[in-house]
Amino acid sequence: MKNHTHNAEVDQQSHIDLEDNWQEEAEAVMIRYCGEFSPFLVERAKGSYIYTTDGKAILDFTSGQMCSVFGHNHPEVIKAMEKASKESIHLLSTMLSPPVVQLCKELAEMLPEGLDKAILLNTGAESNEVALRMAKLATGGFEVLGFSGSWHGLTAGAQAHTYAGARRGYGPTIPGSRILPAPYAYRCPIRHCGGTCDHSCLEVGMKLADSQSVGAPAAVILEPILSAAGIVDLPEGYLAKLKAMCEERGMLLILDEAQTAMGRVGSDFAFERDGVVPDFLTLSKTLGGGLPLSATITSKEIEENCYSKGFLHITSHVSDPLPAEVGLAMLRILKQEQLAKKAREQGAYLKAKLLELKKTYECIGDVRGRGLLLGVEIVTDRESKTPAPELGHSISERCLELGLSMNIVRVPGMGGVFRIAPPLTVTKEELDLGVSMLDQAIQDCLEGMA
Repeated sequence: MKNHTHNAEVDQQSHIDLEDNWQEEAEAVMIRYCGEFSPFLVERAKGSYIYTTDGKAILDFTSGQMCSVFGHNHPEVIKAMEKASKESIHLLSTMLSPPVVQLCKELAEMLPEGLDKAILLNTGAESNEVALRMAKLATGGFEVLGFSGSWHGLTAGAQAHTYAGARRGYGPTIPGSRILPAPYAYRCPIRHCGGTCDHSCLEVGMKLADSQSVGAPAAVILEPILSAAGIVDLPEGYLAKLKAMCEERGMLLILDEAQTAMGRVGSDFAFERDGVVPDFLTLSKTLGGGLPLSATITSKEIEENCYSKGFLHITSHVSDPLPAEVGLAMLRILKQEQLAKKAREQGAYLKAKLLELKKTYECIGDVRGRGLLLGVEIVTDRESKTPAPELGHSISERCLELGLSMNIVRVPGMGGVFRIAPPLTVTKEELDLGVSMLDQAIQDCLEGMA
């Protein structure tokens, strides 16, 4: 039996050991869920920075796990947490509180007709689970199409339509899962386009899906900008064409805006650019500003259909008051600080800076994205587009040494793509600093290879 005897001296020594040998301590007691942990221990976070226990300030160009969209520990988020902690934090799942009802109401008011009713949940995976369950219940079908390179979560239903990774070794996925080629113009999936997508991949993909169908269509689930696939933006007109194809087949359209909502791409929601209203909108990451909060939103008609069929989704933390209070604060911040407008402006400034770097370095094959969700693809050279994953990884490590957190995704067949997503509250000075560190990191890595 483990010895759990404690005293002040033991507690103090444990703290010292954690400071000195925290990596060994972590690996001894934690399930390693992400490969390797970052090589530092974080003491606190504020705005665009995280601060380590050894006194380093690291500029965060990933907004945490893409969630702290308005910066770490925004004062209004802290106030909302304090308010909720004095009222109610958690309730029985059937019990509602004012912030839950108000957040659903305000979301419906922000969104177009057809996105009228919401359920508040915890994670992006759960919000997609609810959308998939409701789509199957409403249509009576079970066949679901998802994009190559997509990431919708790792719970069973969401993972069945996550094609960016984490598929091997976990057994069979849910029946009816089908794949559509993502419209990745830089590396056309059907070797047809040369940098400008004409939607041929969609037509080919749908034809293949039709040939595999057993006659039980349910839904298509997609991200308006595929993140784990390397920041692949749907070309204009694509979403409207896909929606029409869904309607022809009796399929519902699920739009996963985990990373693209709340002003991130220069508008409140990414789908607004295309003028297409999905049947389901799922929100997560950015909605909670760092807290576990997500939402699934659909039409009155679909909700009524599912309700009449006995729809059930009771989880431990559905409709919790505390995260709902934070969600209300996030909507206020978005509006009051005009952060969608700021994302457009700062995103254009940052993209121009990255395109300047592209002129300097042959290893930058492509710069793409919208607002403050940008991708930089690393290759051996622009002519061949040969993937250079090791170079990309080395640049990422050097950035971290210099004080810049830059997330790189490594998708098979690609050279690695930096997902650049600083908080929308980032300053031009911070953007300049980040680009200068990226510049230095690329230069250092290329010199090291010479």
